[in-house]
Amino acid sequence: MDELIAADFAIRQLYARFVDAAWRQDGAAYAELFVPEGEWKLAARHFRGRDEIAGAFEHLLGFARKVHVVVGQPLLQVAGDEALARTPCTEFTKMPDGSGVLAFGIYHDRFVRRDGQWRFRWRHFSLHYRGPADLSADLVGSPDYGPFPAMPEWDEPTLTVLHRRD
Repeated sequence: MDELIAADFAIRQLYARFVDAAWRQDGAAYAELFVPEGEWKLAARHFRGRDEIAGAFEHLLGFARKVHVVVGQPLLQVAGDEALARTPCTEFTKMPDGSGVLAFGIYHDRFVRRDGQWRFRWRHFSLHYRGPADLSADLVGSPDYGPFPAMPEWDEPTLTVLHRRD
């Protein structure tokens, strides 16, 4: 239980640094939350490595005046120096024209602990809604990966904690 509590605390701090990087629109700070070979899958795009992740983050957030991210409670599974999480995420975006955009979905995250620090190894965002804050737009058709710890497919060998629903 101590391992789970320590990992939970450290991973929540990692999410807090993600929220801070989004607010400040700081791609370098966001990329530092990943291991050097980390991957970020977002909106049918796949970014690999810190440089690519930093550039994509700044480019995407560059379309907004501000982005306020609210990270929900993660479901977490830890096995040694590896972990999985499924975490709801809501974004409130203020656009340059003054309009607002609401987006929410689920982050499916894989973490590794290196040199005593947890970092993202792989992030996959499943978008469920993007549109006006009054929720008047249609929901996005995102797959249901099943109960946690089921995760989206990953192109590399599975972690020891990986489970997938067929």
